[in-house]
Amino acid sequence: MYIRSSVQEILHVACKSPAKNTCCTSVRHSSIVVRMEDLKIGSAEILDRMARLVGEEAVSAFERTRVFVFGLGGVGSWCAEALTRSGIGHLVLVDDDAVCASNINRQIEATINTIGMYKTDALSDRIRSINQTCIVTTIRATYSAKTISLFDIGPGDYVVDAIDSIQSKIDLAEQCASAGAVLFSSMGTALKLDPTKLRVADIWKTEGCPLARLVRSGLRKHGFSGSYQTVYSAEQLPRRNSPSSGMPDGSLRPSKIVNGSAVQVTATAGMILCSLVINDIISKKVRSTT
Repeated sequence: MYIRSSVQEILHVACKSPAKNTCCTSVRHSSIVVRMEDLKIGSAEILDRMARLVGEEAVSAFERTRVFVFGLGGVGSWCAEALTRSGIGHLVLVDDDAVCASNINRQIEATINTIGMYKTDALSDRIRSINQTCIVTTIRATYSAKTISLFDIGPGDYVVDAIDSIQSKIDLAEQCASAGAVLFSSMGTALKLDPTKLRVADIWKTEGCPLARLVRSGLRKHGFSGSYQTVYSAEQLPRRNSPSSGMPDGSLRPSKIVNGSAVQVTATAGMILCSLVINDIISKKVRSTT
């Protein structure tokens, strides 16, 4: 892969001496072509600021961790990017949809240039451009009872649920509990405008979230007795939806109505989910060394 730099553009190359505040070397030419692989930027440089914050051992733990992200929409896509920039070493991206124009307002992989690409491909390309040492596995599928065998979730894995289907959320919670994986789940973020109203709570303790209420009802019917953390919002806005006119939106809902959503809410929910994963890894690392 190549980067072409024109006059006055500055290409920052690998950090050499951060402690002396001479982090980068600037290269100025009328025209320069640089091979990305020649930059030789490793994870140590990329994760330098994170290591200064949480320590080298925690960063090493991030790099050994596998995280499944189910749903690469307005929540899951931002979570996946944040996990990459935080140093997670193996991401499994799960989605069966392609990028369309209506995704651009809130999904990080969605741009004019990626319309028509599968979301798994568009996001995996972006992740590899951020940290080439991150292992990215893509699974182009919808999570359901019929596709559970595609996902080898096991003990020590983390799972981010950013899918819309109520039944799929229930099935995924059951699989994670059976496998001994840690699950963090996003509840409803459509019809929200205020990211400061997002909250974290156990699935059994959310308040004012209709989606969480439906998930709880389904879990009870399945005899599910476990618990896991969710990100939800109790904000209530008037519904201003309209028929989708057949426009794909990435939703797994059977409804013909597409609810409005805003990036400041969906992206913040994704960042919170990332923080739940990262902080859980750190807390377990601390417990294992005390």
